Parts: sequence; C-alpha cells; structure tokens
Amino acid sequence: MTSTFYWKAGATLGLTGVGLGAFGAHGLAKHVDNDAKKIKNWEMAAHYQILHGLALLVVSSVPRVIHPYAAPLMLGGSIAFSGTIYALTLNREKFRFMGPVTPLGGVAMIAGWTALLF
Repeated sequence: MTSTFYWKAGATLGLTGVGLGAFGAHGLAKHVDNDAKKIKNWEMAAHYQILHGLALLVVSSVPRVIHPYAAPLMLGGSIAFSGTIYALTLNREKFRFMGPVTPLGGVAMIAGWTALLF
C-alpha cells in the first residue's frame, strides 16, 4: 500500500475517532443504560483510535523502507481493537464472537510500534 493510503487511513481514524468519542460523551449513555464501565470502555477505544490515527499520519510521512510493517499493523490493530470494543459495548450478546479479536488488535498495535524500532 502507498503512503497516501495510510495518510488517508490515519485521517479517517482521526475523523471517526473524534465523532465516536463525541457520541460516547453525549449520546452513548442512553444506549447502555448509563453503564459507567461501558462508557469508559468506549472512551478508551476512541482514545486509542485517535492516537493511532495520528501515528499513521506520521508513519506515512516517513519512507516505508524504514518501517514496512508499522503502518499495516497499526491500522489493522486499531480497527480490530477499537472496532470490537465499540461493537461489544453496544451489544455484547450479539457481538460476543468478536471478543477474542480485541486483544489481537492490541497485540497488532504493539507490534506496529515495535516495528518502528527496527
């Protein structure tokens, strides 16, 4: 994939992360019976999504030969991690099968950061 793709992916993660974070702050409570744990999980998912969107903007600006795996791991990990938390927060029973994907997304994000070391 090109750096343009990851730049746009980073911008999209940032854009949707801010929107989902705003929903979490202003509209989520009525959908989750004001469950503080669910609201906190949603906030964490939005926070990680925005952080990794910013990271993708930076990583996409550096030549890929330096970090060929960082961007795809960060992008895939962010989608898997945050996406499953959003789904599980809204309907845990319906999306229970996605539960094991959340930690895999976290591992992918960590691997993306690790890839920047080498």
